[in-house]
Amino acid sequence: MSVQVLSGQLLLGLINGAFYALLSLGLAVIFGVLGIINFAHGAFYMVGAFAAWGLATYLDIGYWPALLLVPLALGLVGMGVERLMLKRLAGLDPLYGLLATFGLALVLEGTFRQVYGSSGQPYPVPEALQGGVNLGFMFLPLYRGWVVAASIVVCLATWLAIERTALGARLRAATERPDMAQALGLNVPLLVTVTFGVAVALAAFAGVMAAPVYQANPLMGSNLIIVVFAVVVIGGMGSLSGAILSGYGLGLAEGLTKVFYPPAANIVVFVIMALVLLVRPAGLFGRVT
Repeated sequence: MSVQVLSGQLLLGLINGAFYALLSLGLAVIFGVLGIINFAHGAFYMVGAFAAWGLATYLDIGYWPALLLVPLALGLVGMGVERLMLKRLAGLDPLYGLLATFGLALVLEGTFRQVYGSSGQPYPVPEALQGGVNLGFMFLPLYRGWVVAASIVVCLATWLAIERTALGARLRAATERPDMAQALGLNVPLLVTVTFGVAVALAAFAGVMAAPVYQANPLMGSNLIIVVFAVVVIGGMGSLSGAILSGYGLGLAEGLTKVFYPPAANIVVFVIMALVLLVRPAGLFGRVT
């Protein structure tokens, strides 16, 4: 086996891991704050890709502005979803939230498939990131390198904001003891709404970055969301660091599997999930309650 082949597959695995990490981080944030399994997360990822494509096609707005505008817009949409739908389900069995978001995902996916078909819409790589760099042992496409670097920066920034800042401390307090946090003057409903919007914005950001790699496709979210749920379970439900590390680690595991035993590449994540749950039912970084 050549070094070029191994390096190429590891790069592909790392790119997949970048999207796994971003999406699973958003899922972990929503579950940790609301206790809701957001099945519409993959649909928001898909809508983010289509929003970037629509801005370029109809308004001639390129990749870089879309990378900012699309997450902001869908973050506001996510806040509206939380206020109008999920807030009404607070305190009920988590199954209601799962069913509501699953229905929302079906509506979004069906609408985009009806309008645009299932073949996907091409989205060009931005001019500044076209081409690549010869590293000697492999050829690194610039856009792929950007995807990995941007994903790492955004994941670390989100983790630091929640785990190491005063705002994050207020959010954790509102999550763990909402009655006491409200008594101390914190606007708990607003914190919850904003947090859901931020998580949706992460999915939209991932969708914009994915558009040049995978095209804008109505099925791209549903094809990925089951794997992302497995990543969250392996890392530990609600664990932000677990979501990030498991996302990148499982992407690399997929890449290595494609090198040594390609037929197992599509199931290796679920095999690892089963093994982890046998040893640590709460996940690698989850807390046993």
